[in-house]
Amino acid sequence: MKDIVTVQDAVTAFAPFMEPTDAELDAIEREAPLIDAELELLDVQIALLDRPVTPLGERRLRRAANKVLAARCAVTNRLGEVREGDAA
Repeated sequence: MKDIVTVQDAVTAFAPFMEPTDAELDAIEREAPLIDAELELLDVQIALLDRPVTPLGERRLRRAANKVLAARCAVTNRLGEVREGDAA
């Protein structure tokens, strides 16, 4: 019988090299409201999968979708501000 062992040393040996950079962390932080809005939309969609569509369900879905669109606009506008500031 062959023993099954973990390869912990090989996995953690590369951990310092795989850390996100400060720029990547900043980008994630800027997009956090969009990520939250998309998760909320996904939660609503999942909740409505096995239920008949009701006016309340439609309203929840519409509000969540509008929240995603607003968050996308906000992130896009902030990216435009950052790029203009970098070019100046």
